[in-house]
Amino acid sequence: MTGTNPRTSALELIETVVDPGSWRRWDEPVDITTDDPDYRADLERARERTGLDESVITGEGRIEGRRVAIVACEFRFLAGSIGVASGERLVRAVERATAEQLPLLAVPASGGTRMQEGTVAFLQMVKVAAAITDHKAAGLPYLVHLRHPTTGGVLASWGSLGHVTAAEPGALIGFLGPRVHEALYGEEFPPGVQVAENLMAHGLVDAVLPPERLSEVAARVLRVLCGDAAAVANGAVPAAEPSGPAAGTGLEAGADPGRGGPSAEESIRRSRRGERPGVRDLLRAAAEDVSPLSGTGAGEHDPGLLLALARVGGTPCVVLGHDRAARHGDAAADGPGGGQPLGPAGLRTARRGMRIAAELGLPLLTVVDTAGAALSREAEEGGLAGEIARCLADMVTLPAPTLCLLLGQGAGGAALALLPADRVLAARHAWLSPLPPEGASAILYRTTERAYEIADRQGVRSADLLAHGIVDRIVEEEPEDAAAQGTTYDSFLARLGDTLGAELAALRAQDQDERLAARRARHRRIGLPR
Repeated sequence: MTGTNPRTSALELIETVVDPGSWRRWDEPVDITTDDPDYRADLERARERTGLDESVITGEGRIEGRRVAIVACEFRFLAGSIGVASGERLVRAVERATAEQLPLLAVPASGGTRMQEGTVAFLQMVKVAAAITDHKAAGLPYLVHLRHPTTGGVLASWGSLGHVTAAEPGALIGFLGPRVHEALYGEEFPPGVQVAENLMAHGLVDAVLPPERLSEVAARVLRVLCGDAAAVANGAVPAAEPSGPAAGTGLEAGADPGRGGPSAEESIRRSRRGERPGVRDLLRAAAEDVSPLSGTGAGEHDPGLLLALARVGGTPCVVLGHDRAARHGDAAADGPGGGQPLGPAGLRTARRGMRIAAELGLPLLTVVDTAGAALSREAEEGGLAGEIARCLADMVTLPAPTLCLLLGQGAGGAALALLPADRVLAARHAWLSPLPPEGASAILYRTTERAYEIADRQGVRSADLLAHGIVDRIVEEEPEDAAAQGTTYDSFLARLGDTLGAELAALRAQDQDERLAARRARHRRIGLPR
């Protein structure tokens, strides 16, 4: 049970997830072969109680018309434990899903390894994990919904390998079950730790999701992870032709911006306004099927970095961006502000998004809007500089199409880490600098009073970035007097959405080898005579 709700059987859950009448079992009958009379009796009682021959059910159904392979545990069958027969059934189902190019949904509820079968059962986790790794390597989505309870070797293998992972409300989720912990250590496990909600807060699961919402959320996630890719392959949706972005929405690379446009001071002040839209506003205005993910998936969560799956302009993509909404207070117009400083956990979360994009061949959209990286003992000891370096390496070599939007502030390594994309766009009042201008002024003049003068000389404005080939395109914003009314950001966000959609579609249609070569070349020539 979770809370006060009676446990739903695996088959009942599957029937609520798939389209009516679409479920088809894949399972071959399993014989009882053990010579242990007590274990044989346990198996016979489990079969009589559940009407199943093993703890695992596999098959396929349709979710909103899409074929999806499903593997699930029946907890009432010997606590959903995995032995040789159930492990083999799991592996064959995963291999079939891979061969038939189907996304895979796993719904475990298990105490882990079946103790009656010992070490050979324990080793089933290896081949299950290997099969799932092959499935993901084939570019196929793997979704996990952890039911109550999921512990032991099941959590430590196929329960923890999802591209996206959810858990039932209040579910017990942990490696070492509470009964085992108490028996080994003579005390109860600390309360509130092995609970779905706590694991979400720590970036181990992406959502706490009641079973009745599983179908809806799985459908939304799959529309992004494999949505129109299948439709394009089948000819249902025409593939986008490589082309330049739509005209009339900004200034293109190659144009001569001269020294016109807003000053560095004006852009920096406007980028720091509390009401300026951030990545969440952009997703609300310009995206569909948005599914936020929580943290690294490995026990870390940084509120300064938003990671989500979404469709932008109809193109499915992975979105990661600095989150202005995570600020501790209002941004100041005359000093750095507007967001949570980004720490190493945020950069590791970003790298998780890059891995998802690479594994599934999805475009990656990065949104830069940061006052800078975290400056703290924790950040240094957590490897901040190394994570910036690894983000740069991942971004430069990522096989997936990449698009960067400079939306607001772009201070230091936290901004640079998300920058090296195939194409880089900038809002008119976005800017990019090695440090917050106040920091640069302090280094050069031992005062912050000359910040805007330094920023102007450093060439931080979007127009300067365009002239140096750092930015490919500027998206215009509203004039100062119109923006001051606080009612015009909708039109700006709409323009951004149209532009991003066109750019993503064009990038996705390009030849991968040519695109990667062009990406490396653009960054190789920055700073050289053009």
